[in-house]
Amino acid sequence: MEYTKRVGIWVRVSTDFQVKDDSPETHEKRARLYAEAKGWDVVEVYRLEAVSGKSVMENIHTKKMLKDIQSGRITGLIFSKLARLARNTKELLEFSEIFRTEGADLISLSENIDTSSPAGRLFYTMIAAMAEWERAEIADRVAASVPIRAKMGKPLGGQAPYGYQWVGKELVVDEKEAPVRKLMYDLFTVHHRKGTVAKMLNEQGYRTRNGSLFSDTTIGRLLRDSTAKGSRRANYTRSLGDNKKWVIKPENEWIVIPCPAIVPEDLWNDCNRILDEQERKNKRPTKKVVHLFTGIVFCECGSKMLVPSDGKKYICHTCRKNRIAKDDLEEIYYENLKSYLLTDAEIGDFLTKADAVITDKELQLETLNQEQKRLKGEMDKLIDLHRMGQIPTDGFGAYYNPLDTQLRQVQNSIPEIQAEIDFLKIEYLNSDVVMHEAQTLYDRWPTFSPEDKRQIVEQITDRITIGGDEIKFKFSYNPSLFQNTPDSQRNFMGSSTATSLKLA
Repeated sequence: MEYTKRVGIWVRVSTDFQVKDDSPETHEKRARLYAEAKGWDVVEVYRLEAVSGKSVMENIHTKKMLKDIQSGRITGLIFSKLARLARNTKELLEFSEIFRTEGADLISLSENIDTSSPAGRLFYTMIAAMAEWERAEIADRVAASVPIRAKMGKPLGGQAPYGYQWVGKELVVDEKEAPVRKLMYDLFTVHHRKGTVAKMLNEQGYRTRNGSLFSDTTIGRLLRDSTAKGSRRANYTRSLGDNKKWVIKPENEWIVIPCPAIVPEDLWNDCNRILDEQERKNKRPTKKVVHLFTGIVFCECGSKMLVPSDGKKYICHTCRKNRIAKDDLEEIYYENLKSYLLTDAEIGDFLTKADAVITDKELQLETLNQEQKRLKGEMDKLIDLHRMGQIPTDGFGAYYNPLDTQLRQVQNSIPEIQAEIDFLKIEYLNSDVVMHEAQTLYDRWPTFSPEDKRQIVEQITDRITIGGDEIKFKFSYNPSLFQNTPDSQRNFMGSSTATSLKLA
């Protein structure tokens, strides 16, 4: 069972005038034809008519679209141009980050961006760099003020540690919480177990500041906090980004400020020495194994095939019918690279044909646009003559209706030709990038490290399907894309080759 990509179409025009003049139907038709050319299913159309692009994040249709992305209902979004998605740079960066995080694709037809392709994924890299730069600029400005405020003893935001409270701008001992904080240290020196300490505190009726039960994680964090021994640290952590963990800064950047102690320093040191020893014993570095074709090889039933721990074969755990040895699959894949890669002459011939096809389509589009302009001019003249009484009302239709029919036919053809150009340009750009990178790939393949091979496989392979005694490889472009080009380009798909093999 082949996986079919599910996509949505985003249609936004910003004013009532544009709704009439720059038809949403035209945008939608152009996007639908592109999806058809790629073999994708359109499952939703998000219409934002007469909505400004200044800010769209709070729009009800935007929220629905993001919910569909996060739930996996759609895995890509097609729109006519980036300005139609959002004109606000901040929101464009937010959209890009959400789509990248969820593994979904953005497809902008006018800018020839399709992040489902190797060439298009460069867009995410560029956008991520822009977002990182913006975050770094803000973080630098905020960080510059933190050490100064910390040295002055001013609050840096957030609640006071458990056992303390802020009175004005001064950190003082909380008479209610401090005894519980001290009890944690006393219990830990006896039992050496964070979970045991949490359980005993909960059984005695103690709760965290927000009324929750104590956990071993909370106990560990509070035992590590040096504030309890009278040494408050500030400016010692930094965030790795939205929804990412915090890490410890270099010690020379810390600001240490004296504060009232809850426990003796010796008791704090004893507890932390125990914690250090436990962490050393429990530390077991593990390395996640990512096999060469993980996430890319599928069973014919549609399920991903995985390699069990210490296993040597990709196995379908759903239907249990298909399996193939890791080494056998790599050898077959390597041999299929021969038919996938092209010579310099073939590449040059392919790109020349690609240019010719695109140029021809662009000329067709220009002709249609000129014909549309001519027909509208003729129709305007007829209306003017009718207003001046030179064409009677009962005879007006005989002149006007044939032109109107012609105009509708031209207007229907324009998005079709535009969609073909969109598809061809994106496929051409993708193929150009992939082919030039791959010219010497076959000869160099045996010298690559497993990490390098994995990266290459991700870039040039869409899918490998194992079924019965047949293996199908679907690569990221079709070398024969522009050979014997039919009038309609809407059935183009990536290349797919099949290899017969008895699977064990």
